[in-house]
Amino acid sequence: MRQSETGFPRFCQAQSFSGCLRLKRSLKPQTTMNLITRYLIKRLAVASCYALFAILALYSFIDLISETSVVGQNQYTLWVATQYILMQMPARAYQLMPLATLIGGLVALNQLANNSELAVIKTSGLSTGNIIGIIIKFSAIFAIATVLLGEWLAPELSRRGDEMKANARAGHIAAAHNGIWIKQPGSMINVASMLPDNTLVGIKIWHYNDQFQLTEAISAEKATVAGDKWQLHNAHSTTLANNRAQPQQQAEREWQTDIGKPLLNVLLVKPEQMSFTALTQYIRYLKENHQQTQAYDVAWWNKLIYPIATMVMALVALAFTPNSGRHSNMGLKLFGGICLGLLFFFTGRLFGFTTQLYGVPAMLSAILPTAAFGCWAMYLIRKQEQR
Repeated sequence: MRQSETGFPRFCQAQSFSGCLRLKRSLKPQTTMNLITRYLIKRLAVASCYALFAILALYSFIDLISETSVVGQNQYTLWVATQYILMQMPARAYQLMPLATLIGGLVALNQLANNSELAVIKTSGLSTGNIIGIIIKFSAIFAIATVLLGEWLAPELSRRGDEMKANARAGHIAAAHNGIWIKQPGSMINVASMLPDNTLVGIKIWHYNDQFQLTEAISAEKATVAGDKWQLHNAHSTTLANNRAQPQQQAEREWQTDIGKPLLNVLLVKPEQMSFTALTQYIRYLKENHQQTQAYDVAWWNKLIYPIATMVMALVALAFTPNSGRHSNMGLKLFGGICLGLLFFFTGRLFGFTTQLYGVPAMLSAILPTAAFGCWAMYLIRKQEQR
């Protein structure tokens, strides 16, 4: 019988998987193992991709509905809101990756069990350990995708999306790589960054007259915002009058403005929108400025553990897969998978809050939920194997 390029006879392309395995018993064990591995990884990957796209579409639709409440503010149109949602999708995909592998794994593995393919795979010589190895290979693909999203694509697009939204809604504010630029009658302001305690860093202010001629330039190392006043620290100013420049240095200077904290929030760096490398540098920067770093420490450890969590969720899917499809209920399995994914997500958030409130080490808050789910999955798999 003629064989295809994969090693399977062409007859198998039109037959059931179990029939193919029976025809393959004459093949070398390693060849059979490779064929089964590719088959399972393909089924699991396709189901997980469908799950990710479906959940992502649902989340994006909900986000778009919520954005309609601010559509119409200045230049923030429905098209701009749609662009903003699209730019946030990689960050959403990063967050949803463990849930997608869990649901996709549940769907694919239960379909295999319902069709008796999983039983045939086990009778062909593959042990539970072999199947776990295949699951780990499959989940490693999504773990790598998680790293790529979280380290490069999601942070950059999220930042650009926030800048675009802030620019469109505020009108007189422009966000750029060197901070934000604010235009007011008679002045132009540039603020480089804002620390978690709302301290502004790197302030530059230019005053000009009705003829748009520069009258004063002010720079300050830091500033604190209190209502309609900015308290500038270590301020340097230069006044231009009568063709003369008069420099002045002040340890403290009060500046009256209507620019409050809500408009400046675009400067606040969100830890979940930062890459692992950026978090490492920013935590060092905050410590040098004597700022609290708990939220960023938790985000740093979560970035480190999250790809592993994607792999653990795939093992949880295997743990909830029966050996046969006689007692399988796909709808119930899907509901259970969603509940498990949400439980994992909220458990991680809860542990993150305990770090900030009670001083629990950030490493423990990131590792414990993933470790607990991983141990639970291995226990259920072992228990199922002993039946």
